[in-house]
Amino acid sequence: MAHSQGKRRRLVADIVRHGRLQNPPFRLRSGQLLAALMTASALMLAAPGAALASNNTKTASSAKAKATAGSHAGNRSAGRSSAKAQPKSRKGAVAAEARTASTTARPARKPASNAAPIQEAGNAEARLIAVYEMFGRGQARPALAKARDLVRDYPNFQLAQLVYGDLLAAQVPPSNALPDTASIAKMRGSPAMAELHEESKRRLQALRERPPANTVPSQFLALSTRSRYAIAVDASRSRLYLFENSDKGLKLTADYYISVGKSGTDKATEGDARTPLGVYYITSSLDPKSLKDFYGAGALPINYPNPYDLRRGKTGGGIWLHGTPPQQFARAPLASDGCVVMANPDLKQLLRKVQIGATPVVTARSLQWITQPQAEKESQSITGAINGWKDARANGNEAQLKKFYLPDFQRSSKKSTEGISAVDDEVKYAQGKRVQLKDMSYLHWRDGDDTMIVTFGEVFEGEKSGRSRRQYWLRQGTDWKLFHEEVLG
Repeated sequence: MAHSQGKRRRLVADIVRHGRLQNPPFRLRSGQLLAALMTASALMLAAPGAALASNNTKTASSAKAKATAGSHAGNRSAGRSSAKAQPKSRKGAVAAEARTASTTARPARKPASNAAPIQEAGNAEARLIAVYEMFGRGQARPALAKARDLVRDYPNFQLAQLVYGDLLAAQVPPSNALPDTASIAKMRGSPAMAELHEESKRRLQALRERPPANTVPSQFLALSTRSRYAIAVDASRSRLYLFENSDKGLKLTADYYISVGKSGTDKATEGDARTPLGVYYITSSLDPKSLKDFYGAGALPINYPNPYDLRRGKTGGGIWLHGTPPQQFARAPLASDGCVVMANPDLKQLLRKVQIGATPVVTARSLQWITQPQAEKESQSITGAINGWKDARANGNEAQLKKFYLPDFQRSSKKSTEGISAVDDEVKYAQGKRVQLKDMSYLHWRDGDDTMIVTFGEVFEGEKSGRSRRQYWLRQGTDWKLFHEEVLG
């Protein structure tokens, strides 16, 4: 892992170093680098609301630009002299190529009215997208200036360094570029280069293919307002979506680029370098002072393996959402030992919002999005099962209550986990009293089996407070059955 990261850093440093030379030893424009940048720019231009992503940074960037204008005066002068030496036709050709690629990309464009607006991405990512956009419009010199400012502010952002190297190379007149076929071939075949290109592709894909407006991931059927935020990870897009929860429902407030396991997803055994798939909860927040620099700004462990994972014999543990080492802004899409890895500035935003034990984390290969009416329809069957379980318990109907439990049902609390006579325990606990269930949350998971994680509080009549439970239900045929319960407090 460290070896791969080192190769990425050396590769980018080499690209930028060559790009700064008046006579680089190989002609980057004839390789894949500039072509990748133009393709990314074309995709950005074809994206609904593309300008919004860059506009989000304009206010903050303008103040910073004024403060640093003096320090960049020399750089601008150098840029002008370079532009003079460059044939005028070159700039037009680059813009034309970008426009041609943009036209090709447009048929895949989705109507803006049917897509959720682009949320304000992390500042560094939004600035990178602005560079793509400007280059795609043929504004090579302004794009270069923005890229230079970006790598100055985020010197460990390797993808930004690569783009900066591309733009520097674009300033070199063709007559001064000496072809080096061996160097170009070596760079094309570099795993580190492939990782950077894939990172660029994933970032742009996630910003171009926005979730449909007024939808949520299909796992979030209902979420109590006690959970102020919810998290969903789409591994196929290398994206983490953050939702704010209120009495009006879930609202997408931000989304971030992330990395997952080197071997992909669907963790099954310890050490398989895969990120688990399922519905989890944040269990703690680890102080970065207690961690190695490798984990960056902090870490948020989740409860893998959860009871459903254990039921299927899955092993392993120590799955966290964490940051990156100081020398690295972001990691390749497939880079961790199974954790979800974020850039440190993005993780810091997340750390301020999560609630221990209350913030759900969905990790999926590819998120499916549903509307609120669809979510309500999906939750009808489990709502019926919960009400039937509640009524059978209140009526002391042991035979009816028993139908809701699988034979291997277990309950866990802070003290122990054990198989119990669930029916006897529930009847004694209820004592024939009516109970009010409140703060209901339904989280749905399908992957061969159909499961539901239900969290709620209960208060018996005549009492002011009660305990909170998290129940794991499994659908068998048309019936829901309880196989695990956690008493939260």
